Amino acid sequence: MSEFSKALSISTSGLQAQASRLRHLSENISNADTPGYRRKMIPFDTRMQNGVSQVEVGRMTLDDRPLERVFDPAHPMADATGHYEGSNVELLIELADAREAQRSYEANLKMFEQARQMSSGLMQLLRR
Repeated sequence: MSEFSKALSISTSGLQAQASRLRHLSENISNADTPGYRRKMIPFDTRMQNGVSQVEVGRMTLDDRPLERVFDPAHPMADATGHYEGSNVELLIELADAREAQRSYEANLKMFEQARQMSSGLMQLLRR
């Protein structure tokens, strides 16, 4: 495997991992007000493939922090005390994580583009 292929492989695995992370973050943000919703989290692992270390998305887990107790006696899910279980999603954390994932995605995309341009430049030099 050439160095250009390795660079493309590494950046591609990073792009896929960050895309998956962004998908889960957007689900968390969109369900922040859904009663009983638990925040989804995905870990990143590394794996070796063809002598190249790559990023791999681990198994999705649910956040085990307690759900927020919301007081709203008029809500159809409220118990006798007027409370119901909200979600455990904190929008500020989700938005910060989404910004980080977006920047990581962009960095991987730049790395991919640089490797592609270098490979293309090498091919042009070899044709001369």
